[in-house]
Amino acid sequence: MTVTLNHAEILHRAYAFAKDYASASYEMGQAQNFIRDLCEVFGFSAKRLVNFEQRVKKSGGSSGRMDGFYPGKLLIEMKSRGADLQAAYQQALDYLPGLQNAELPDYILVSDFEHLHLYRRGDGSAPLCHRLADFAQHIDAYLFLAGFETQARAEQIAVNEGAARKIAQLHDAMRDGGYSGADLERYLVRLLFCLFAEDTAIFDSPGAFSQYLRQHTREDGSDLDGALQNLFDTLNRAPDKRPKNLPHELRGFPYINGSVFAGRLEPCYFDSTARRVLLDCAEHFDWSQISPAIFGSLFQAVIHHDGEGVTAKSSKRRELGAHYTSEINILRVIGPLFLHRLQTELKTARASKTRLKAFLEQLRSLHFFDPACGCGNFLVLAYREIRRLELDAVEALLALEQRQRTVSGTLDAKEFEQIQCDVHQCHGIEIEASAAHIATVALWLTDHQENLRASRALGGHFNRLPLVRKANIVQGNALTLDWAGVLPPAQCSYVIGNPPFVGAKFMNDAQREETRRVLADVNNAGLLDFVAAWYVKAARYVRGESCAGATASAAVQLGQMPNAHTEPTAPKSLSTPTPAAPGTVRCAFVSTNSITQGEQVGVLWGWMLAQGMKIQFAHRTFQWSNDAKGVAAVHCVIVGFGLEERSDKVIYHYPDIRGEPTAVPAQNINPYLTDALDVIAQARSTPLMAVPEIVNGSIPADGGHLILSPEEYKILLQTEPAAHAWIRPYLGAEGLIHNQLRYCLWLPGCPPQTLRAMPLVLQRVQAVKVMREQSSKAATRQKAATPSLFTENRQPAMGHYLAIPRTSSENRRYLPIAYLNADVIAANDLQMVPEATLYHFGVLSSTMHRAWTGITAGRLKSDLRYSVRLTYNTFPWPNLPNSTPKRPTPATAQKRRLAIEAAAQAVLDARAQFADSTLADLYDPLTMPVELHKAHQQLDKAVDAAYSYKGQPHDAARVAFLFTRYQALTAATAPISPTKPTRRCKVQAQ
Repeated sequence: MTVTLNHAEILHRAYAFAKDYASASYEMGQAQNFIRDLCEVFGFSAKRLVNFEQRVKKSGGSSGRMDGFYPGKLLIEMKSRGADLQAAYQQALDYLPGLQNAELPDYILVSDFEHLHLYRRGDGSAPLCHRLADFAQHIDAYLFLAGFETQARAEQIAVNEGAARKIAQLHDAMRDGGYSGADLERYLVRLLFCLFAEDTAIFDSPGAFSQYLRQHTREDGSDLDGALQNLFDTLNRAPDKRPKNLPHELRGFPYINGSVFAGRLEPCYFDSTARRVLLDCAEHFDWSQISPAIFGSLFQAVIHHDGEGVTAKSSKRRELGAHYTSEINILRVIGPLFLHRLQTELKTARASKTRLKAFLEQLRSLHFFDPACGCGNFLVLAYREIRRLELDAVEALLALEQRQRTVSGTLDAKEFEQIQCDVHQCHGIEIEASAAHIATVALWLTDHQENLRASRALGGHFNRLPLVRKANIVQGNALTLDWAGVLPPAQCSYVIGNPPFVGAKFMNDAQREETRRVLADVNNAGLLDFVAAWYVKAARYVRGESCAGATASAAVQLGQMPNAHTEPTAPKSLSTPTPAAPGTVRCAFVSTNSITQGEQVGVLWGWMLAQGMKIQFAHRTFQWSNDAKGVAAVHCVIVGFGLEERSDKVIYHYPDIRGEPTAVPAQNINPYLTDALDVIAQARSTPLMAVPEIVNGSIPADGGHLILSPEEYKILLQTEPAAHAWIRPYLGAEGLIHNQLRYCLWLPGCPPQTLRAMPLVLQRVQAVKVMREQSSKAATRQKAATPSLFTENRQPAMGHYLAIPRTSSENRRYLPIAYLNADVIAANDLQMVPEATLYHFGVLSSTMHRAWTGITAGRLKSDLRYSVRLTYNTFPWPNLPNSTPKRPTPATAQKRRLAIEAAAQAVLDARAQFADSTLADLYDPLTMPVELHKAHQQLDKAVDAAYSYKGQPHDAARVAFLFTRYQALTAATAPISPTKPTRRCKVQAQ
């Protein structure tokens, strides 16, 4: 039964619930009653909606039981008092892969009776953590259980996007008056600060900014610029530097300092529309609710929409949300890098004043460096989290010391001194001046929001006016600056960020030159994506080596603008911390997954490993998401690395790349982000083992004149029937997968008189000759002498060959490969294994080979790009008679081979039942026939048996196993004799 309760009744029940369970502590004896009574707080019966001890398959394959499960709403994991709730949360996450999509809970709650940690699944923001005694104070976060749809995350996004649209309107109104460029950007930043200051008590008098605008400027806007410039100047002047005859209306505004308002801007000639828009921003929007981590990027998006035309009023800016980095992705970086450890340390320090003080000193010594900081999203989140940890630790310390607040409710001097973390702990490099300035201001806004939080928690009013510290944001090119000039490595704690995503083939000339200089000592560096330069510079930085390029003194540090007024001296309590030990800097970057797959692995990570870099945690491939409409899917990884060999290595594996990860402890994390040895598959010109060689298809280099569409094929034969003998079916990768057959003129051995007797064919050959003669490539021009032939003929003469598409969708669980008759000409993007038997087809069609392909193949966008040298030639085949090491007995080997061949034939037979279906249809995860799926399952069993593989079924475990085998094979010195086919194939060609 469900009872509809109002907020007051829920609050009353929450107080009673917290009181009833104040002394509860035992999971086994009291957990179910705790969950039942929690449900009663919100007016519904647990008996009807909640499943207790429901069995579920965990991510590793074993089974577990969920303490309490409300499908689609809430998963509850209870622990005895004092248990590790972070471990409990991980246990809850391990249950998720075993649930149906419709059952996945929106929230996860873990509790040890004394504490409750509430996570919103997929949100990525920090959990709501509080004591049971404070349950009623946080009741709004739980109202989803009462049927009230809490949309905090969606509302926060809406607030930020709404604020950005307000700024966009203001931007457009100012630009319509002819104001533009850097001054417009800086003007908008100052106005944003004023709007935020009015709504967050930076300006002491409520509505001070709005009142100043409305009462002291004309409606036509003609004097608005003068009034604003006077205000900016006042905010930048210390009280003792202000004119004695300062107008009364300006005297109440505080001294801000910090260079936000330093320097006079060019006049902006406002009109009535622009004034009205500014007043609307000030009077009809609550700027205190914006999140600087998101809003900074939205703000930058606003000021960079000049390309939409001068008449910006028509600009819709529909996709402002596409420009920010979501908190979930930032927390995936900073969580395992430092936040999880600090949260655990704080928990263990709570009972000791000495340990709490040491913890606070540690927080104040941390320095964060983002060498591609953009609008400061990563720095803002990192700073916000250490401020919250600091406040939590201060509250715990004050509770232990039993300090009493004054009767007036304000903090005493000693309590003020406890809040010492400040924005000077954040450092960054950003190439765009506007973004760098926004980052600086975003950190100040974050600081003030956390000051307000501290004021509420400690019972007083705490701010930092005038601003003394500022973030060290340097405007410049991170690839040409010496990072040590921005922040010496000995003072750095963590390097974080999301460097630019630009593929190796898509860099512009300037980017190519920059990476060439950075990667000068990296062999084959031309294969690397742009982001690799940040990894290389980070490795040098961690090692304390010079980061080649100009020094930071050549850059512009934000805040170092002309200012006639002396800034206040920083108090001793905020002095520079003791430098960290050399080599202890830890790094973590978000990157496209290309740097952990295919040929880039050997180039980048071969160098990184040689520098002593060790991967300390990693998020395997996931889909980059920021909850905004219109965002292109980008497949990313996160790599945490440094010089330290750590014992707490973790790999975050994504069963669903759009979902939540499962954290798996690892002995070692190799460059492919698997728990395996630091072994890199080295490109080879021949197969690692005794298997048939693979070759690319033939290359026409014909300008399209030798290739015929089905329509052209029919028309040609109607006119020249004799051409039929010289036309062959022609397939490329797409053609094979989607059954899109084309044709080609295949003229090897065609007598001259026969060719002359086919004038339409001869006309096409002539067109090929002209095309090749005009080619910019010398090799192609040489082939103009034989225009009737493909420039490369690799087609087998007879029989069958196994065709493997060079590019195919990563969503398929198996590679879409097939046998083709030798008279079907393979295009260059269709790779061939001419002597492949059913055994070879079976192994290459297995999950084992698909797992190897997933990490060694390259990428074309997100699709797999099968590599001859890195995938096929490096693949460690099963243990059969002619392989090493650990050869099985001949009888066992033959039995295993025959089992694979039988299972492979069963796969072909299952395909034949659906003769009208394409490989795309057959291997689409949504449409794959049951018969084919079962046949592949049996094939996987046969292949696994041939490997003697008994590990986990997921790809990461298979890859780790294969790397162990790869290392053994590459280390083996015994010669490998060639194999011969043991059985002719019964082929069902696709």
